[in-house]
Amino acid sequence: METADLTHHISRRFNEDLERVRNRVLAMGGFVEQQLQKAITALVEGDSSLGEAVALDDSKVNTMEISIDEECSRILATRAPAAGDLRVIVAIIKTITDLERIGDEGEKIGYIASRLANMERPADKYREIKHLGRVVQEMVHSALDAFARMDVNAALEVARQDIAVDEEYESIQRQTITFMLEDPRTIRRHLDVMWVVRALERIGDHAKNIGEYVIYMVHGKDVRHTALEDVERELRHGRDDSH
Repeated sequence: METADLTHHISRRFNEDLERVRNRVLAMGGFVEQQLQKAITALVEGDSSLGEAVALDDSKVNTMEISIDEECSRILATRAPAAGDLRVIVAIIKTITDLERIGDEGEKIGYIASRLANMERPADKYREIKHLGRVVQEMVHSALDAFARMDVNAALEVARQDIAVDEEYESIQRQTITFMLEDPRTIRRHLDVMWVVRALERIGDHAKNIGEYVIYMVHGKDVRHTALEDVERELRHGRDDSH
């Protein structure tokens, strides 16, 4: 009887640890989302000081990552989690790495935004960046939502959005090269635009990664290098087999 009580006690304490860490991951994710939104706003509105503020705040993201990573190491050392719980810890460690990298890309956009603010703005006020930025922000938000709710379908939707982001990224790149050839005086600005859309495309990749970790947490399947159709088929078969 004592052993059963002890097991329950460890399990409950472990769940509390896990819940605390998950909440910290979501807080980190929320901060990264804000950073991304500010960086895109700084670029589109030509706000140099906002761009600089985003870049300077990136150190907060790094601090959060280190702190959560240390907490995960402590849980691994003291709780010795079993298979399913161990997967959650592993997925959390991977998720905060991707969030930190999203922060890095946001910092990059912030720096470029502060530089572009001092140049003449194009007539379209960076319309393409604004649209791609909105889609990528939605991806990050959806990935964090999928993480919070352990929602595999939401995670798969993020992967679908990533395909559209990659296509849009390539389209903007081609268009930008055309503009540079037509008017060499704009090369400097258009190179910065290419760096921004590249950063946004990478943020989309990191959001997709977070979605893949959700699938790993729920189903124990590593789908990182698997085509989307194959992942969907595999998960569908898994559900059919469980009925």
